[in-house]
This record gives sequence, structure tokens and C-alpha cells, in this order.
Amino acid sequence: MNILDKIVADKRKEVDLKKSLITVAQLEQSVLMEHTSISLASELKNSSTGIIAEHKRRSPSKSVINQSLNVQDVAKGYAGAGVCGMSVLTDGKYFGGSLDDLVLARASVNIPLLRKEFIIDEYQIVEARAYGADVILLIAAILSREEIKTLSETAKSLGLDVLLEVHNEEELQKSIMPSLDMLGVNNRNLKTFEVSLETSKSLSEQIPDDFVKVSESGISSIEAIQELKPYGYQGFLIGENFMKTDDPGKNAKEFINELKK
Repeated sequence: MNILDKIVADKRKEVDLKKSLITVAQLEQSVLMEHTSISLASELKNSSTGIIAEHKRRSPSKSVINQSLNVQDVAKGYAGAGVCGMSVLTDGKYFGGSLDDLVLARASVNIPLLRKEFIIDEYQIVEARAYGADVILLIAAILSREEIKTLSETAKSLGLDVLLEVHNEEELQKSIMPSLDMLGVNNRNLKTFEVSLETSKSLSEQIPDDFVKVSESGISSIEAIQELKPYGYQGFLIGENFMKTDDPGKNAKEFINELKK
């Protein structure tokens, strides 16, 4: 059983437990269901930099990244830096995140918020909306084509953008459908955790132009982004690079200013 299989098995138990505690009808009563979603895809299309910055405390591959910062300060710092959107990890067991992080980020900023989560059930999409997300992530490696269709259509019906993440050609081919807004290529091999930008380059031609192309993982330099832009990428998800510093917002600002030169 690889790490992804373990995470998904735990996630199924977690979702079943949550469903028994809070019903979909209760989630739908959330005041944040009325929040007007901000489209990350639109922000990326209209941006010269395309940075999506992440709030991440730890990960299975790196253990602790940064446990000392509060999410409101990080969110405000990122918004001040001019990022296109913020990714908020909500998985507790493996990444040290929570839905509270999403709510606190939403209360702090008015930029697109991506719920970064292992989504396997429509319940989690209603939950994302109820806690203030504008965008959800779907991971092709853990979903069938039918599941991707059902989950992405549910998200669209709730006014959410959909970013679908792929790791290889097989995942990409099964995933392309009109209910997606963005296609993300994860440069990290989930089995070995090795990272290579060649993954984004090789898959770029197979992503139809209807979708905003996003490159994820292993992007820690201006050079990496400049290398990927000719391949049509408009979004760049930066996870650990900002979070491993004492002031992610300040670092994001310096990075974006350098990128604009």
C-alpha cells in the first residue's frame, strides 16, 4: 500500500464519520454558502505571474515545514503580495491542516481559495463551499472517470472552480471533460516523491487550450516558471518554498516582483 492508498483509506473513514456528525442539510445552512465565488481560472488567465501560494504545515515527504505561523497572517501576506490564489491544505492526519484554516483564510482575504484535499465524495464539495472555498482540487490518481465527472459537475453546480490534477498521460486522457476549469500537472511522482519539470513539459501538448494549465510541485525558482511558460502554463502552485520561511507573504512578494522584471 503506497502513501496515497493509505491517505485515501483514512479519508473514507473520516468522511463517513463526518457524515454521521454533520448532515449535508446542516452544511447548506452555512452563511458562507452565500459567498460569491471568485474564479481562480479567470484570475490566472488575467495574470502575468500566475502564482498560487500554499498554506501547508507539514507533508508526508517533508514532515514539518512550518508549524509556527497562523493562517490569517499567511493569507494576508499572500494577498498583499499579489498572488492569484491561495491553496489551503485541509487534511489533518498527513498535512496538519483543517477546515478551520479555510474559514480563517476566508475571513482574512478576498482572493480565490483552493481547498487542497483528497476529495472522494460529493459531501466534501458541499463542505468546501460551506467553509469558504472558491475552488476544489480533484486528483485523477484516486478517482475513476465517472467519479471525476460526478464530483466536478457537483462542484460546478455549487459555483466552484475545478482544478484537476494529473501525474501522467493515462490520468490526463481519462480526465478531460467540460466540467473542469484547470488542469494541473503534478511534477512529483507520488510513488517515489521525485520531482521533475519534464512531466509538465511532456504533458503540456496534450492539454486542450480550453483549460488553464497549472504546474504543481518542485517550483521553487523564477527560472522554473520561465522554463514552463513557453509550454502554455498560466498557473504555478508553490507549496513549500514560501511556507518554509518565517514570513511567507514577504517572500511571495519578493518572488512575484522578481518574476515581473
